[in-house]
Amino acid sequence: MSTHPLLAASAGSLSGVVVLDLSRVLAGPYAAQTLADLGATVIKVENPADPDVARGFPPYLRDSSGSSAEEFSAYYGQYNRGKLGLGLDLRADEGKQVLKDLVARADVLVENFRPGTMTRLGLGYEVLAEVNPRLVYLAISGYGQTGSRSRRPAFDNTAQAAGGLWSMNGYPDQPPVRVGVTIGDLSATLFGVIGTLAALRHAERTGQGQLVDVAQVDSIMAMTETAVVEYTVDGTVARPAGNAHAWVRPYELFDCKDGKVFFGGYTDKLWRASCELFGTPEAADAPETSTMRRRFDPEVYERRVKPLVLGWFAGRTRAELEELAGDVVPLTAVRDIGEVVDDPGTAERDMVVEADYGDLGTLRMFGQPIKLGATPALPARRANRLGEHADVVLTGVAGYDTDHVAGLRERGVVV
Repeated sequence: MSTHPLLAASAGSLSGVVVLDLSRVLAGPYAAQTLADLGATVIKVENPADPDVARGFPPYLRDSSGSSAEEFSAYYGQYNRGKLGLGLDLRADEGKQVLKDLVARADVLVENFRPGTMTRLGLGYEVLAEVNPRLVYLAISGYGQTGSRSRRPAFDNTAQAAGGLWSMNGYPDQPPVRVGVTIGDLSATLFGVIGTLAALRHAERTGQGQLVDVAQVDSIMAMTETAVVEYTVDGTVARPAGNAHAWVRPYELFDCKDGKVFFGGYTDKLWRASCELFGTPEAADAPETSTMRRRFDPEVYERRVKPLVLGWFAGRTRAELEELAGDVVPLTAVRDIGEVVDDPGTAERDMVVEADYGDLGTLRMFGQPIKLGATPALPARRANRLGEHADVVLTGVAGYDTDHVAGLRERGVVV
């Protein structure tokens, strides 16, 4: 590979790994972005006529000086940071050949099209595996690459609905409520990255790549905790339970003087410590509340345990409660996202990072939660403009000369 600074090996754990990111919006881009944070060279490949739709998602960075009308999607910036940009028309025969030439030198390809799309382009896994047998091909889709539902279109809400999670979320005797973030995409991202790293390990050891098939619906089902075994063992169908756990008690939100806190002092050890901290040590030994199994009983909980806990919290603020008990028992203030971003603890963990977008200003975004001692992640980088690094990628990775690149650009194959 070229020694161009943008292609120079990083100090990250995935230094030297080349990833082609053909994906759009969230699940695929976030998976590729995680690999980029961990040191891989990630090339964002977009259709010049139909680039990643996330480029139009709010909020937007804008030129504060008013000297231009340029704007840039912060959503796109958060999920595509650290990538190189290439605009490539895969409908053109020359564009297909460019991708194959890049695949020949790549380690990973990420796509999240509906199954069959890449095959119709003549660029399916089987074709690309002939070009590069070591290729790890991550395909994220709604229902997976196989099965009778595989060709169905899907979004995050599709996965929440079809995977069972939507039916479980909300309050009893009310319509179910979707999880408030795109958990179908995000869970597929995590399983996609895990699968890719496992496949990379195998490819490095044996020279054999493989298809990594991750479905959003499968990923959601795997996030339903005990719901599957509760059904298969006892025939119990999970239903919305609000902020309460299905059977662990106390383990929910409680009101306090200035908001709400989560309290989870349900084990015997934590319950005793809580009773002592809040000045009711007798409740730790009272016959009805002395054991975890007794406190789990719904009737005992509602009649004896919950009123006691509410009494502990009623006259205290969130900060006072955390100061009193937060280091001893699981007691945490429910914070809004502004409070989270501004919390000193967030800064201590480098979970808000900054990228410089010049006249558009600075984008503050979430950092990388994976903390590696010897090879730290590189999340504080900006995302690519469409086609921004075409020359670097095609000369440095594909090995083209500048005349070849110029010709591709003139014919509209590359931007």
